[in-house]
Amino acid sequence: MQVLLKRHVGDLHHYNHRKMKKPLLISILLFLAGLGTTIVLLTSGNNLNKTESQKPLVLSMTASVKIPESMFFAGEKITFDRYDKYERMDRELNSFTYFHSTTLLLLKRANRFFPIIEPILKQQGLPDDLKYLMVIESSLDPRAVSPAKAVGLWQFLQSTGKQYGLEVTSEVDERYHIEKSTVAACRYLKDVYGKHGSWSAAALSYNGGQTRITTALREQRAEEALDLWLVEETTRYYYRMLAIKQIFEQPQQYGFILKPADLYKPMEYKKVTVSHSIPDLVTFAQENEITYAQLKDFNSWLRSDKLSNASGKTYTILIPTKESLYYNKREHPKVHNPAWVVN
Repeated sequence: MQVLLKRHVGDLHHYNHRKMKKPLLISILLFLAGLGTTIVLLTSGNNLNKTESQKPLVLSMTASVKIPESMFFAGEKITFDRYDKYERMDRELNSFTYFHSTTLLLLKRANRFFPIIEPILKQQGLPDDLKYLMVIESSLDPRAVSPAKAVGLWQFLQSTGKQYGLEVTSEVDERYHIEKSTVAACRYLKDVYGKHGSWSAAALSYNGGQTRITTALREQRAEEALDLWLVEETTRYYYRMLAIKQIFEQPQQYGFILKPADLYKPMEYKKVTVSHSIPDLVTFAQENEITYAQLKDFNSWLRSDKLSNASGKTYTILIPTKESLYYNKREHPKVHNPAWVVN
């Protein structure tokens, strides 16, 4: 009995000893782990600071756009290896690429206006690329007005508009007339091209004026208009056209993803020919089942609330069809250029 009791007491002592030893071992291990972490933190402090300093301050990254080695505009080749040509193209192409809202709007508006403009350029014998001059001039806004009072898609000054056959009065201003102003712009550009023999000179003249470009070519003894020292606006002008052409021809490569439903629909019209006066255009609009605002929207060349027409001149007024006034969710707008969209 005594032997059994001693054995039991011994076993109990051994069990208690083991039970006390286990928490102590755990505590020691935890202490060593904490000490190791502290050493790592102390020895890697510089690396942590370095990592923090290298973290970006914004959540998205902006990459510089690759500039093409060369491109053609209106049949004329331009190479971007010379420092000034490279850097000017770099500025404008990056600007349009990251000026997202403006460039998106240009692509959407082009679907409405390019189908009108392109046939006129072709009929007038001008390179199709010159439509991009109009894009830069007005951002494809038919009612655009510059600080210098140039107006319309092609931004004609009053004197130049009259010189090229556009009527400009208090009631009628054909600088706002899409087709007629386009024909006038074609005539202007052909005149300058005939004088200088290059579309780059014609384009710069459109912005800077014929006299200024002609004088600069003579005084600076330059053979090409792109070699001239000009005011910054005119110098940038040509490269802005190049940049917007580059994006319009391959928008997805520059991050612009549009579906057919995103484009602005081309409008369909009923054409009303008038050779008499219209004393009240509000009444005229109601008689043709549109609002006065819609009448002015699609006939911006009507500059008053009446059309006196004392000379009995014939005008064509566009009346949008009811179907054109609304977007149909079941029917996407007709896509003018398949390169603009993804399906």
